[in-house]
Amino acid sequence: MKKVLKKYEMVRTMMAISIALLVGFSIILLLSQNPVSAINNFIIGPITKKRYIGNVVTTAIPLIFSGLAMSLLFASSQFNMGAEGVFYFSGLIAAIIGIVIKLPVVVHAGLAITVAGIIGALVIGLIGLMKAKYGTSELVVSLMFNSILYGIGLYILNYYFRESNTVVLKSFAINKSALLHKILPGTSIHSGLILALLAIFVCHFIMEKSKLGYEINLIGTNPEFAKYSGINIKKVIVSVSLIAGLLSGIGGGVEILGIYDSFKWTALPGLGFDGALIAMLAKNKPKNVLPAALFLSYIRIGADLMSRLTDIPAEMVGIMQGIIILLISGRRFLQNYKNKLILEEVNKNELTKSNS
Repeated sequence: MKKVLKKYEMVRTMMAISIALLVGFSIILLLSQNPVSAINNFIIGPITKKRYIGNVVTTAIPLIFSGLAMSLLFASSQFNMGAEGVFYFSGLIAAIIGIVIKLPVVVHAGLAITVAGIIGALVIGLIGLMKAKYGTSELVVSLMFNSILYGIGLYILNYYFRESNTVVLKSFAINKSALLHKILPGTSIHSGLILALLAIFVCHFIMEKSKLGYEINLIGTNPEFAKYSGINIKKVIVSVSLIAGLLSGIGGGVEILGIYDSFKWTALPGLGFDGALIAMLAKNKPKNVLPAALFLSYIRIGADLMSRLTDIPAEMVGIMQGIIILLISGRRFLQNYKNKLILEEVNKNELTKSNS
């Protein structure tokens, strides 16, 4: 039965993606004066140059951290969206450490990312603690925290670290010793990719090989059974929140130190919300986060190329994302197909038993 459900989820995900792409292509055909060129740039564009391929990988790095964080939260039945605010605030903290402190190259970046991770763990850990201890809605609290973190961060940036010699709102320049180095010449791929791949490995180990992972999966699938099995649900909720916050904070620090020479985010980056889509595509499995992040990154780079070279705006990707979320989150999407697969499996098992 497990194989049947796995097949169903795979087909369901592929169908959602296919329908979203079909809608996107239909819009291009209706609106573009040169639809062939637009679709070609969207599909083939990201792999036509080494630089574009590097952009796909680089764009996927923060999505990996966000996707891992949201996968752990969703797997434990927490709809905590605090990663959005954490990405912004932790990125700012990492930038501030890169501005005010002078340290050797590896140590400087390591310290900034570590502090960013700790800040993230404290924030989302606090949200998890409020849910575990007081039964508060983690969705409501996390969305409020996003606004609070954004407001505090914008105040700190504007009044303490703003570069005064430009009309653009950005921080002072980050010391080069704190910036992450490029690891592939001719591309924007930086050493944060190594941390992202390491995070996937660690999260996969936690979910598949550890006691905590077993408890997370049990709480996510059957919380009542988990409760009567003696699992400390409150402890698991807080533990998962701390890990998710750590991942989000590291992701924010890595993105700022790997891509920018100063802090330039004047709005929430949207990376936390992107993590929810990646978690859905990955079915809350850390090993599936990498291809899901690369897919989302690929269509975004393709859409960017399409918008620059043709008459179709990059915002079309938002339509595709919305359709994917709508279909994957819809429980009745392909429900008849699921019932058919289950019935075939049951009949197959009964036939095997009768023959034996």
